[in-house]
Amino acid sequence: MRIPITKYGLPQVVVYPALVLVLMTVLFILMFRTCISESGCSGIRSGIIWFIAAEAILFLIFTWMLMFFRDPPRKITINENILYSPADGTITDISETDIPELDGRVLRISMFLSIFNVHINRMPCSVKIDKVTYKKGKFKNAMQADSGTVNEANEVLVTRLSQPKDRLLIRQVSGAVARRIVCKAVQGQEYLQGEIFGMIKFGSRTELFLPLNKGSYDITVKIGDKVNAGLSPLVIYK
Repeated sequence: MRIPITKYGLPQVVVYPALVLVLMTVLFILMFRTCISESGCSGIRSGIIWFIAAEAILFLIFTWMLMFFRDPPRKITINENILYSPADGTITDISETDIPELDGRVLRISMFLSIFNVHINRMPCSVKIDKVTYKKGKFKNAMQADSGTVNEANEVLVTRLSQPKDRLLIRQVSGAVARRIVCKAVQGQEYLQGEIFGMIKFGSRTELFLPLNKGSYDITVKIGDKVNAGLSPLVIYK
């Protein structure tokens, strides 16, 4: 049976929840011993309330940690006329900009990933990896439009395997909370549409850049839309 937890979350997916469980257990043992010493807890009702509240908070944190590293099964419908979203999140920016790697003016579609989104990144179409570049930077709030250019980021330059054989750029951007970018793609490797290539741990931003060939495709999303990696079309080629 497939466990719906991403391997890219290791070691955090094991260490962090384990630490929370240990802390919950220690609190329980301390309260149990205190109850025995106080003859059934008759004199420490307020302490019991604080204990229950602390355990509840820790349990919520434990549950959230497991949910953050979740890898829900997804049935990807292969359609190379579509560029699927490379990430779960909310569309925050659709604009034109200049990217030297794509030889000039391009369309940028940006997605903000909150701490409650699935943080796995998927390929928008079937591609061959041309280059992977890591860039050091700041850790500004990923909701800000300029975070894509000033924050720590990982840029994956790819070429579509289907027509039109455009070059695309996928940028993984860390945020104020996210401090770890995972990318398993290497130069020369080929990926199928919707295939997982990495993740960003905790709140972050993912951006897709494509040539500004006006009239050759339709943009199917708008700012504020919720999208899912490998499922939500961003662009449909005509």
